[in-house]
Amino acid sequence: MFQEEVLYSVALRATPHIGDVNFMKLIEAAGSAKEAWLLSKKLLKEIPGFGSRIIKDIGNEEFLKFAENELNFCEKNNIKILLRHHNQLPKLLSQCDDAPAILYQKGEYDENLIPVSIVGTRNMTPYGKAFIEELMTLLKDKNLLIVSGLALGTDGCAHTEALKNNISTVGVLAHGLHLLYPSQHKKLAKEMLERGGAILSEFTSNEKPDREHFLQRNRIVAGFSGLTIVVETAFGGGSMSTVSYANSYNREVYALPGKISDPYSQGCNLIISQNKARIISKYQDILDELGLNKEKTNIPSLFEPEMITLNQEAQPIYDCIAKNKQISLDDLSEKLEIPPFKLLPILLDLELKSYIKAHSGKQYSIA
Repeated sequence: MFQEEVLYSVALRATPHIGDVNFMKLIEAAGSAKEAWLLSKKLLKEIPGFGSRIIKDIGNEEFLKFAENELNFCEKNNIKILLRHHNQLPKLLSQCDDAPAILYQKGEYDENLIPVSIVGTRNMTPYGKAFIEELMTLLKDKNLLIVSGLALGTDGCAHTEALKNNISTVGVLAHGLHLLYPSQHKKLAKEMLERGGAILSEFTSNEKPDREHFLQRNRIVAGFSGLTIVVETAFGGGSMSTVSYANSYNREVYALPGKISDPYSQGCNLIISQNKARIISKYQDILDELGLNKEKTNIPSLFEPEMITLNQEAQPIYDCIAKNKQISLDDLSEKLEIPPFKLLPILLDLELKSYIKAHSGKQYSIA
């Protein structure tokens, strides 16, 4: 019976104009994918929001035949088909309103591990690489699962360094599981599968790595985890969409700051300044967020320690935050009679130096 539901689910989702949201509406109205597939056009039109254009191909045997071929492909290649309406998606991902109706999975991973998503530019610099290498050594033996997109650059480095430290890792693809893009990562993907990891995709075996698929894929990377770490990204980098998804899901985002002159740090600096991500001033920030390694000794810092010596402009701001323990940008502006736009660059500078911490809702406290 379940295999039959899988068949009709794949057929229904493959139908034009039936995206993830409409798919779930049909399931809610009909009770199952099979029942939705067999509904008459008259009854389908009675579902709010479903007109002739949307329902046109529901019940078309062409898509049922496609689904049969897809199931055969998955069976031959040891690919599991996970259905959202049967509560088979990864736990956190299933909580997202726009989660995929169907997810294809090759390989197995321990669902009890804590997922952490790591994203960033394909043009990773030595700075970003060194950060990932050090972070992975600290995350070793912490029962974590590293999630990324198996792309070149940051993604590949995150997967590779995870494996070096015996950390399971999952790759989310922007195409069907009939191929592996980029081809340079075929060996890496194979090792991930052999060592307690998996490869996931919402795309069927006839779908190629089109540009829009990568942006669509990013919501799964963001939704999979409670924490997303942005290593390096330019202003318009694809990682910015992952941040937007994570923010919309109320998930924590941390970003690695860098020099304002470095193009692949500019996106990170921007989302930090906009309170879309918390700043990573030391590796302990990540461990604290995950509730790991409460001992704060012997954890390396990203920056050299220095004495707190503030200029006349920054000192009253720091003192006001210290006095109030935690204060919003608006309240800080009112107390000091300084416009917010003048406060923000000083606050960012204090945050980069690890003197203060930024919280959601533009709240600040002493670090």
